[in-house]
Amino acid sequence: MLNITRCGFGSLAFMGMLGSSCKSREKQSVDFLSQLATTPHYLPKAKNVIFLYMDGGVSQVDSFDPKPRLAKENGMDPTFKIDATQFNDNGKILQSPWDFKRYGESGMAVSELFPHIASCVDDLALIRSMVSNFPEHTNANYFLHTGSGLQGRPSMGAWINYGLGTENSNLPGYVVLDGGLVPPGGVDNFKNGFLPADYQASIMKTGEKPVANIQPDSSMAAFQQDKLAFIQKMDENGQAKSDEVEAAIKNYELAYRMQSSVPELSEFASETKATQQLYGLYDEDPNTRSYGAQCLMARRLVERGVRFVELTCPYQKGIDRWDQHQGLKDGHERNAHAVDQPIAGLLKDLKSRGLLEETLVVWSGEFGRTPFAQGKDGRDHNPSAFSMWMAGAGIKGGTIYGRTDEYGYRVEENPVSIHDLHATILHLLGVDHKQLTYHFGGRDFRLTDVHGRVIKDVLV
Repeated sequence: MLNITRCGFGSLAFMGMLGSSCKSREKQSVDFLSQLATTPHYLPKAKNVIFLYMDGGVSQVDSFDPKPRLAKENGMDPTFKIDATQFNDNGKILQSPWDFKRYGESGMAVSELFPHIASCVDDLALIRSMVSNFPEHTNANYFLHTGSGLQGRPSMGAWINYGLGTENSNLPGYVVLDGGLVPPGGVDNFKNGFLPADYQASIMKTGEKPVANIQPDSSMAAFQQDKLAFIQKMDENGQAKSDEVEAAIKNYELAYRMQSSVPELSEFASETKATQQLYGLYDEDPNTRSYGAQCLMARRLVERGVRFVELTCPYQKGIDRWDQHQGLKDGHERNAHAVDQPIAGLLKDLKSRGLLEETLVVWSGEFGRTPFAQGKDGRDHNPSAFSMWMAGAGIKGGTIYGRTDEYGYRVEENPVSIHDLHATILHLLGVDHKQLTYHFGGRDFRLTDVHGRVIKDVLV
């Protein structure tokens, strides 16, 4: 008898070590275990990802890719071939309104738009040769988030959680922090697509109520447990256990567990004044305070084992994201001021706590901007060249990869596609992008489709 039951006793002990609450139904227990952290394909450098999404498209020639020739030819007609642009209102060559300086031991050139991020350049791997397949926001956003320009595919956060599972059973594995702006393409940028519904993002806000209805209505925990038990019983009756119902049951259970963990997560009183100042929480600009709260909450989320956290831009009255078709100077300056200090604070805080060694930080928009003006003082979309950077786990700091032409208009050396970026992120998490697949519609799909290569030159 002992010989036959030895594995059963071992499994009970293992469940206890996991610290999970055993479910009443065997199927629920299996589902719960399947969502826990699973073994990656090889030893990972990163455990978590923080994606700093610069909605709208930051101008590369005004941020991280200086082009002196723009100043020499400012106000002149472009002498190079111009691709079709979003509005085809193409003006003269437009020099950057901001000066560039070199920073750190690496001597990386950064615009005066980002004085705080510039102090962290030796931790950054800057890629100046990004390209996108789409010149319009919605398709480019889908492409950046899901690897496809069409609506309906799983986002990279969903793919990562599908491949690796979660490390905290009381919090979602994939969180999007809502800064007040919904990007073109809507919440489908963060959805699960054809993956099971419980892999989609949970959207949270900073402040007292990060999730709606997170406070229980019942005066006693037993009352709420009875309600959940009744809902579960109703779900079980007369249904063939569809994936949607199973996902709904799991989401109810996760929401119940979140009631104890989320309020503590969004409470910053335990953070020192120095930490809050580091993130810009005392800045005069409410947009800096808003984004600073997102960055601080992102750190607290990855500390608690949330696998993938995405930050969205704060809403600013009178300007549109980073999408400056006119008013480039005012719009980019206000956007930069909102995110510069909080992002630098995040990098420095993660580093001081030893978390940057296991957290991958990614900064990117969906495309870049033109080196010539749209109208008089704006820039149109440019998918042919833009800049992004990564920092943290497995990244070779102080690295510059790729090169654009003298105008910053097209990539001349080492082009990097969105598929390459996704492959590199998965690689740092210990996942082979070619092996992470999901069978749907008669074939195996993956985040990188049939493309993608790891950008090994930016890795340690």
